[in-house]
Amino acid sequence: MDFTTMEINELETRLDEIKTEATEERSLEELTAFKEEKAAIEAEISKRKADEAERRKMAEEIASDFAPVTVITETKTEERKMDNIEIRNTKAYIDAYAEYIKSGDDMECRALLTENVSGTVPVPELVYDIVKTAWERDEITRRVRKAYLKGNLKVGFEISADGAIVHTEGQSGVAEENLVLGVVNLIPQSIKKWISLSDEVMDMRGQAFLDYIYDEITYRIAKKAADILLDQIIACGTASTTTQVAVPVISTSSVDNDTIVLALGQLSDDASDNVAIMNKATWADLKAAAIGANYAVDPFAGLPVAFSNHLPTATAATTGETMIIVGDLGNGALMNFPEGGGISFKFDDTTLMTQDLIRVLGRQYVGIGVVAPNSFVKITKN
Repeated sequence: MDFTTMEINELETRLDEIKTEATEERSLEELTAFKEEKAAIEAEISKRKADEAERRKMAEEIASDFAPVTVITETKTEERKMDNIEIRNTKAYIDAYAEYIKSGDDMECRALLTENVSGTVPVPELVYDIVKTAWERDEITRRVRKAYLKGNLKVGFEISADGAIVHTEGQSGVAEENLVLGVVNLIPQSIKKWISLSDEVMDMRGQAFLDYIYDEITYRIAKKAADILLDQIIACGTASTTTQVAVPVISTSSVDNDTIVLALGQLSDDASDNVAIMNKATWADLKAAAIGANYAVDPFAGLPVAFSNHLPTATAATTGETMIIVGDLGNGALMNFPEGGGISFKFDDTTLMTQDLIRVLGRQYVGIGVVAPNSFVKITKN
C-alpha cells in the first residue's frame, strides 16, 4: 500500500482499522505485517507533520521579507502540540532518556510526553535504530525471523503426512490422512552482557552516551543469540520428534568442492533462501580446494556465506563436530522477544568504585528455536 498518496485522515483511519483487526484471532505472519504497517503509517504521519512545520516556517520567513517595517500587525496563531512520536526524537527527550538509563528514574521522560504512558517509557528512535543495526550487523541474526509475542511461543510443524491421491468415480472412499505433528516450544531466556564504564563515559550526555552503551552491549548480545541458535541446530537429531525438528547430517573427512552441493540436496523444498555458515578458516579451505581444481568452480554453490567462530575450523574439528551448517535461517529458525526489542540495564557503582569504574549489565529476553524440519543440514567431521 502506498501511504504517500493517502490523506492524513485516511492514514489515521487505517491505524484504527489495524488496532481493531489485531485484536482478532490472527496468525504470527499477520500480526507481524500489522506491526510493520503500523510503524510505516506512523513514520509517514510524523514526516508529514515535520514537512508542514517546515513549510509554514519558510512561508513566514518569505512573507516577513516583504512586510513594511512601519506596520505592526498582531496575529494570533494556534500553538500546535507535538505528539509523543515527535517528542521522543527531540534533544530534550533523548537527554532525559539517557539520564533515565543511568538512574532508573523516568520522571523527566514522562514529564516531556504529551500523554500519559503506562508501562515502560518509549525509547527514542535513535535507540531503536542502534539496536536494529546491531542485530543487522550479525550475518546470522539478521536473517532469522523475529516475533514479539508475550510468554512462551509454541510453533507447530509437520513430522509426516500422507500425500494426496487420485480418486476415480465408483471406487471405495478415500482414506483419512495420517498426519503427525510436533510442537517446538520457544522458552525465553535472558542473554546478558556487562561492561565496565569509566566516570568520564558516565558523564556523557544524551545521544553520545546512548550510542556508546547500546552499540557495544547490543552487538554482543546479538552474537550470543546467534551462537545459541547454532547450538540448537547442532543438537537436533536426524529424525523429527514431537518436540524437535529434523536436521540431516553429512559426514566427511575434509571439505571439498562438492561439500555444499551435497548439503543442498538434503534440504526441504521450503528451504529456499539458503546460506552457508562456517568459520573463516573453513571458508579458506574451500577456496583453496577450488583453486586447486584448476577449473572454474564455485565451492559455495552460489550461496552467501555467514562467518561464525562458534563453529570449529575444518582442520581442527574432531570426529562428530559440526564444521558447516547450510540452510534457510528465515524459514527454519525463529526468535521471539516477549518484552520487545529493547534492552534493560543495571548499574553497579560500588564494586569497582576505587578504580573509578561502573559496571553496566545489559539484558535482553529472547526465545530462540529451530522450527522447520530439514531446513538445515549439518556437515560434520568423520
